[in-house]
Amino acid sequence: MPKVSSVIVPYASYLRVYEPLAAFPEPERGHWARYARRRDRPSYQDELRRSLADLVPTPPVPVPVHESGEAFVVETDGVVCVCPWRTRLRGWQALGALGGQLPPPVLDAVLPPVVRRQAAADYEQWLARNPDARPWIRTATWHVPLNWFVLVTDEERLYEPGGAEGEETSAGSGGPVLRYRTPMVQARRRVARGLKALRDAMDEGPLIDGLVDVGRWLEEFHPRSLVELDYGGLVHAVPEELLDEDHSAADVAAGIEALRAGDGVGAGEAYARLVERWRAVRERQFSN
Repeated sequence: MPKVSSVIVPYASYLRVYEPLAAFPEPERGHWARYARRRDRPSYQDELRRSLADLVPTPPVPVPVHESGEAFVVETDGVVCVCPWRTRLRGWQALGALGGQLPPPVLDAVLPPVVRRQAAADYEQWLARNPDARPWIRTATWHVPLNWFVLVTDEERLYEPGGAEGEETSAGSGGPVLRYRTPMVQARRRVARGLKALRDAMDEGPLIDGLVDVGRWLEEFHPRSLVELDYGGLVHAVPEELLDEDHSAADVAAGIEALRAGDGVGAGEAYARLVERWRAVRERQFSN
C-alpha cells in the first residue's frame, strides 16, 4: 500500500489494546486472520499522514467516509493479536474534544462550523446503531498521560535508538522506539492497586479520574489481550540521551509505593521528576 509521504508526522503517544483473534466474531475474525498474514501492513505514521491529507481539500474531510480496515498486529507465544485502527470512530471522538483545545477562530479556520456540525450529526446517527463501540487506541499529543504509566513497569520497557531490530512495531521500520507491553491481567491489577493507594492518600483529582477512566476502558477487552504504551512520534521530539534516561513508569511506581507507605516526601520527589520531564517535552510544542 503506498504511503502518503515519507515525512515523519509528530508528536503523539498511544495506548493500544491488542486482542487475540478469538475475541472477534466472524466474519471480522477471518478478515483479521487474513490481514495478519500480509507483509505490507502500514504504520501509525501512515495513518497520521492519511488523516492530514484529508484536511487539505476544501472543504476538509475531518473524519474518513468509511471505517479503516487496517490494524496493528503482534504475535506472542504463538497467539496472533490485533489492534484495529478504527480511524473513523477515533476521528469523531477527537473532533468532539477539539473545542477545548483550540481557540474558536483557529478551530473555525481549520474546520468550518458547517463541517463540524455535519460530522457530529453523522456520529450521532452511527452511534445510535453502534452503542457499544469503543476504540482500541487512545492518543495523547505532546505528552504521555501519567495514568498510562500505572499500567506498566520499568521491566517491560523497550528502548531501541534505531528501532526494535527483528521485532514488529507499529512505528514501521527505522527510527527510535520507546514502548511498554504488558498482559491485560497485569494492567488491570495495577490499575486496581494504584487506585487504592491514591484514594487512601488523597481526595479525588485528575490523576484518579484519569485512572478510573482507563480502567473502565480496559474492562471492555478480552482478558488475554496485550496492552501497549507507545511513545510514538514523541521519540522525534526528545533528544536521544533524554529518551535513554526516561524511566517514567519507574517514577510513577515509586510515587505510588511511597504513598502506600505514607512517605509524602518520597511521593513528592517522584512526582517532581515526572512534572519536570514532561514539562520540558510539552514546551517543545512552542519552540521555534
